[in-house]
Amino acid sequence: MLNEAAVIPSPDTPRAIDLQALSTWLQAHIPGFRGTATLQRFKGGQSNPTYLLTDAAATRYVLRKKPDGELLPSAHAIDREYRVIAALGGSEVPVARALGYCADASVIGTPFYVMAFVEGRVLWDPALPGCGRAERGVIYDDMNRVVAALHGVDPAAVGLADYGRSRGFVARQIGRWTAQYQASVTEPIPAMERLIEWLPAHVPPSDETCIFHGDLRIDNMIFHPSEPRVLAVLDWELSTLGHPLADFAYHALPWRLTAAQFRGMAGVDHAALGIPDERSYLDAYCRRTGRAPVDPAHWEFYLAYSMFRLAAILQGILKRALDGTASSAEARETGAKARPIAEAAWRQVEAHFPCGER
Repeated sequence: MLNEAAVIPSPDTPRAIDLQALSTWLQAHIPGFRGTATLQRFKGGQSNPTYLLTDAAATRYVLRKKPDGELLPSAHAIDREYRVIAALGGSEVPVARALGYCADASVIGTPFYVMAFVEGRVLWDPALPGCGRAERGVIYDDMNRVVAALHGVDPAAVGLADYGRSRGFVARQIGRWTAQYQASVTEPIPAMERLIEWLPAHVPPSDETCIFHGDLRIDNMIFHPSEPRVLAVLDWELSTLGHPLADFAYHALPWRLTAAQFRGMAGVDHAALGIPDERSYLDAYCRRTGRAPVDPAHWEFYLAYSMFRLAAILQGILKRALDGTASSAEARETGAKARPIAEAAWRQVEAHFPCGER
């Protein structure tokens, strides 16, 4: 049931959202918005609180805001989220329609933006237990198509030429996530320290640039209610300009991680389920983007880097949980996965690179 009180408790801190102030802003900035807003928190999301927003005419929207409290530098960049979905509107990359951005924290306590509501399914488990075998294969094929389409967009053509730097992306990102991890350490993780030392010395030589989503999980996409196709890619908080293989390797982590480790499907019988194996999925992406087959050593590096990056993100979630500023009740349990993910990343290095290269 939607909360129709004058204020709604914010899920990330006891601070309340003033629905009257919010409604006044919406009426002034969102064409067609009527009456007083009601809000209902969406399930999931460890970073930016996201709400179903409904007006007096029962028209539905989505509101996404920064969490309250002290935040890590450059984190929770909802202004960048709004910019990229606005830029991609009308492209081959399906996104929700961007409707309005508010930088004024006095309205509801933090900046926020509003986008159109997209009716559809969120598929939380990459093994797709609720789908038939044939449907699973088509879902993965359409997801592959969407990721390839994103990486094929010319940033300059959609006004995103200055959305990030075009060279040295992976080395910079290793530095960034090292800093983010070190700013949120709660207990030392030896595997992270080994990765921090090893990764910068083994970055592959290719230097490419595309629009980089940064969190291309299956549960960050809305699928048609009854058809196996993507209607919208969500959660662009980590987007920038970056290397396509780094983005795609993060997207491919479910093949390397188990469900217990972090939303993975390693160890399941992909053929029996109708889900392509990792190599087939990567090859399909290469065909769609016109890329030559990926050097296996480079691919293993990008997977290890992606696990390192995920561990740094999870450590930040754990720190926010311990500080009391996390936007999800499950944040502590999710953040505790940082250590095993880091250990999995280091095992990846040990398994695929000769001892002499470390």
